[in-house]
Amino acid sequence: MIGILVVTHGNLGDILIETAEFIQKAPLEQVKPVSINITQNVDDLHNKVAKAIKEVNSGEGVLILTDMFGGTPSNLSLSFLEEGQVEVISGANLPLLISAVGRQKKGDLCATARLLENTGKRSISLASSILNSEKR
Repeated sequence: MIGILVVTHGNLGDILIETAEFIQKAPLEQVKPVSINITQNVDDLHNKVAKAIKEVNSGEGVLILTDMFGGTPSNLSLSFLEEGQVEVISGANLPLLISAVGRQKKGDLCATARLLENTGKRSISLASSILNSEKR
């Protein structure tokens, strides 16, 4: 099973996981939030992410979802990037997390990450465009 970390500024990851569990009506397996406080020492933060990776890794790799590319959570996570072992997707949102959980037992890490990148992009919609196209 692919492990999943949600590495975010503040408690965003905790809230995303809590909400996904509410929707799924069950605790998520091998999914863990890592809250990043940018005032903390960078070495301590790096160790925090490293420890979390070990906790969720069952040998099939770890997918790290971060809130935004270029932010501290993403930059820390990128230092763990290792083909076939650790993949990082930035722009975490609830549909992406739910899809990632649904794919934990399917396929390899790299293929799953590529599929989830597209899922995350498709989960963003401009409501007025959707509603206006339905009126036509």
